Order: sequence, then C-alpha cells, then structure tokens
Amino acid sequence: MDEQHLLGTGPLLNERGDLSEVGYAFSLTKDYSRGKIKGNPFRIKEWDYYYVGDQNRGIALTIDDNSYMDLCSCTVFDYKNKTYWERSVGRALTNGKRNLPFSSASGETVYQKGGLKMKFTSENGKRHILCVWPHFGKRGEELKVEMVLEETTGGNTMVIATPFDKPHHFYYNQKINNQRASGYFKLGEDYYDLNHDAYGVLDWGRGVWTYQNTWYWSSLSSFDNGHLIGWNLGYGFGNTSKASENMLFVDKKVYKLDDVIFDIPKDKKGKDDFMKDWHITSKKGDIDLHFHPLFVRHGGGNVILVKSIQNQVFGVFSGRFTLNDGQEIVEIHDKIGFAEKVFNRW
Repeated sequence: MDEQHLLGTGPLLNERGDLSEVGYAFSLTKDYSRGKIKGNPFRIKEWDYYYVGDQNRGIALTIDDNSYMDLCSCTVFDYKNKTYWERSVGRALTNGKRNLPFSSASGETVYQKGGLKMKFTSENGKRHILCVWPHFGKRGEELKVEMVLEETTGGNTMVIATPFDKPHHFYYNQKINNQRASGYFKLGEDYYDLNHDAYGVLDWGRGVWTYQNTWYWSSLSSFDNGHLIGWNLGYGFGNTSKASENMLFVDKKVYKLDDVIFDIPKDKKGKDDFMKDWHITSKKGDIDLHFHPLFVRHGGGNVILVKSIQNQVFGVFSGRFTLNDGQEIVEIHDKIGFAEKVFNRW
C-alpha cells in the first residue's frame, strides 16, 4: 500500500468533478455538494445508516437515495435467539429528491410514507433517531424508536475520500463509532431499553459509484475492560492506496491502521461459508481478530439491471490490536459486532 495521505480542508470536488484530494481524515474536512458532481446523475449514491446495540439486542435504520430509487429500511436483531426481522420501502426515480444533508454534523434526514416516518436529526454532537413503522412485526405489530446518540471519541471519526478508476467517480465516507445510546425501541409489547451499555455507529456515505463493486466492512462499538473500544475495518471502497478506512478507537484515542484482510472460510465447493469462524488480520500483524458468527442477515435483490447480494454477519469478536511497534496492546473479549461482504450491480 502507498503512503497514507491526510486530507486538508476545502471543497471535496474540483472544477472537473473529480476529487480535489485523495486521502483520509478524522473529521469531515472536505465540503461535499451534490451540485458539483459531473458524473452520471444515476450513479450518485447517498445514505445515512445507523446501527445501535448491546450484547443482547440491536437495531439498524437506513435512509438512502441511490438516484434511480430511494430506500427506507429497518432491522431489529435478537442475539440471544439468533434471529432478526426487517422491513423496507422505496420509491423509484428519486434522483436526489430525498434531500439528504451535505454534512453529518447538522440537518435532518427524513422519510415519510403513509403512517411510516423515520427521522434523523444531528445537532451539537448528538443525533436524535425517531421512527414509527406501522405493521412492522410478523403479526403486524408497530415499531416505535426514540433514541439519542452522543459522541464519545473527542471528535475523532473515520473519514475517507477515495476515487474509483473512472473519471468523476468517488466515495466520501464518515464512520462515527462508540456513540453512547439512550432511549428505546418497542416492537408491539416488546420494549427494549437502550440506556445501559448500548453503543452505536453512523455510516454516512456520499459519492458516485461504478456499476459493479464488492466491499468488505466490519464495525464494533463496545465497552470492554473499563474502556470504550470500537473499530472500522474494510476495503473495496474505490482505490484505497492512499486512504484505507481502517481505524481503532479507544476512549478518545484513535489509531490509524493500514491494511486489513478478511479470511472468510470456504465450503467444499469453494464458496464463502459465512457461518464458520472468520479470521481478520493484516499484513503487518497488528490486527488479529477471531470472529464467531451467530447469524447472517441476507439482504439485497435482483431486479432487471440491479443486483445486490448482502451478507452481513453478526457475531462475537475476540482478539487484539498490537500498536506503536508492539509497545501497546488493545484486547477485545467476546463482544458483538458485525462483518460483511456485499456485492452490488447498481
């Protein structure tokens, strides 16, 4: 991997509609504007994705605008019973009408259709998440969500600006780990309190994507052995030679990592066997994580020219990060997070 480049401030895109600078940062140093994009408008992808959970339950909420369609989705996870339940709705040919904010720091992201309403509001380092979804459950139960996420990392986040190997195509992404959760979600009569040891991550993405791609991503936000520990690990998000997205967060410290390797077991036919134990490592040996899957959330679809195969695996992580040339070791013990492999033609 080439030397990692730290981003400066200024516009994200130059006059040609390409990235003005390629690299990583710890905050949104670059200014994104959909109006500055020169690429095919149907290749523009914008999304806000939140995952919040503890060792027993979790919930994920998404609002996105993929230009040819938008999407609102929610998934409720039960780790004890190794199950999940999800719903999604969408509209065709939105092409930016969802009006997602140009920054994650402020503004509202809203989806409303009939009795369904999902709303994300960001202000003063806190994120308010509200959702009312009638007929969400298997027996028609209503889902209600009221949560607040508060940043704990002292402003340290993961940010990358990466190009694809095609003019005017790029990815601008921020991940905010270790956000402390308060509030609840309620499905029918099942009430889940998130005020104790629940943490969340925001995946904020804006960009112009190529038609076909595959990415790998792992995220964890948890409290372990007296410390808030979280990470963002992944690859496949464009040309990452100058901007890997691998970072470890420990309390208010952040550690930049170079590469990561997801060793996903294969079955007898050579296909990925997501339910066998994974090993996540790096070339330098500074990442050594064992991942024991609990279940796989299979998502996506296949409609005419659009195809998505999503294998998001939830399970238990244990292992260590070796930092500062071996002078510092950060361990994680049996904490729930996720790792995924996603293939898209979109």
